[in-house]
Amino acid sequence: MINLELPKKLRASANQAHQVATEIFRPISRKYDLAEHEYPVELDTMAAMVEGLADSGTQKIGGAAGGREDDSESDAHATELLGNSNGGNMSALLNALETSWGDVGLMLSIPYQGLGNAAIAAVATDEQLKRFGKVWASMAITEPSFGSDSAAVTTTAVLDGDEWVLNGEKIFVTAGQRSTHIVVWASVDKSLGRAAIKSFVVPRDAPGLSVARLEHKLGIKASDTAVLLLQDCRIPKDNILGSPEVNVEKGFAGVMQTFDNTRPLVAAMAVGVARAALEELRGILTDAGVEISYDTPPNNQHAAAAEFLRMEADYESAYLLSLRAAWMADNKKPNSLEASMSKAKAGRTGTDVSLKAVELAGAIGYSQRTLLEKWGRDSKILDIFEGTQQIQQLIVARRVLGKTSAELK
Repeated sequence: MINLELPKKLRASANQAHQVATEIFRPISRKYDLAEHEYPVELDTMAAMVEGLADSGTQKIGGAAGGREDDSESDAHATELLGNSNGGNMSALLNALETSWGDVGLMLSIPYQGLGNAAIAAVATDEQLKRFGKVWASMAITEPSFGSDSAAVTTTAVLDGDEWVLNGEKIFVTAGQRSTHIVVWASVDKSLGRAAIKSFVVPRDAPGLSVARLEHKLGIKASDTAVLLLQDCRIPKDNILGSPEVNVEKGFAGVMQTFDNTRPLVAAMAVGVARAALEELRGILTDAGVEISYDTPPNNQHAAAAEFLRMEADYESAYLLSLRAAWMADNKKPNSLEASMSKAKAGRTGTDVSLKAVELAGAIGYSQRTLLEKWGRDSKILDIFEGTQQIQQLIVARRVLGKTSAELK
């Protein structure tokens, strides 16, 4: 029998994240939407809280807990008996969902909870996990010459003695100005193609790293999105994540493994925004006298009620797909297909639900009297970053049809 209830050990963490969303994020959501690039000082108290939770072994509040975790003896025994584990990835997904329900821009601004942290957790060695376990890492992949084609990286990394020298320009780096470290994708040998692309942990104070500008955006205005310049930027030799050897046979799979962890997290963010919009819309419809019934066929209900039921079904399917992708990661199952499925479904659902909620709420939805119009703007990026809707569908098609990237473009 399939049990769709959350595991008991994760409920406390998810509830804690929901309290943060309710008590801290929602009250200041509009404030930092209107004050773009202003640092949310209210998050300073969270930095100490997050560090304390990490030191105590409690799950993190934001989305950086994804990756590997050391199972307790009892958890390991339960996994051996039942063949089931709910660990860091599932916890990170639930926390990202709850905090994004509060405000996804603020969620992306939580100190020490960057997407780069999930990348480190996914591919770092045990020694690197100890060194970078308490950093705030953003992720720098996209460049001016490409958008979704991560294999087109032109930033270079050249080994010079005991240091890597990085050169290139990165754009749309979330938390690019505020984070303490940047996970940079760069090629160690352009002649070897995508197989030579590796990820490097670059400290904020590394010589040659600078912030060129901050972007003005449609949504997630509380989060800083930066353009970074790497000009003869030097970092220690052992700051390369994983092995420095180029495995042409393995190709791009090693560095792309990062997305198998982070895409379900972004899907959870979209699910959180969608749930927020649905809850707000339900209240508005109820106040307007529109009854939503689960016993009456949608075609026999008010048009707005029928639309609500359709969107709620999409939300539920996106939620379950996201849980599945995270569960597979926790249980060491290949989840590239499922990660892309969850990201594609949730990204599309997030924009559809939030914008339709604005429409159905009428003047209330389009005004700033509620957060509906803000969620409509915030949701769009969740269908774009970590791989666009089109890229996710392409990956799903390749996996289902058994095609390579060369065979199906």
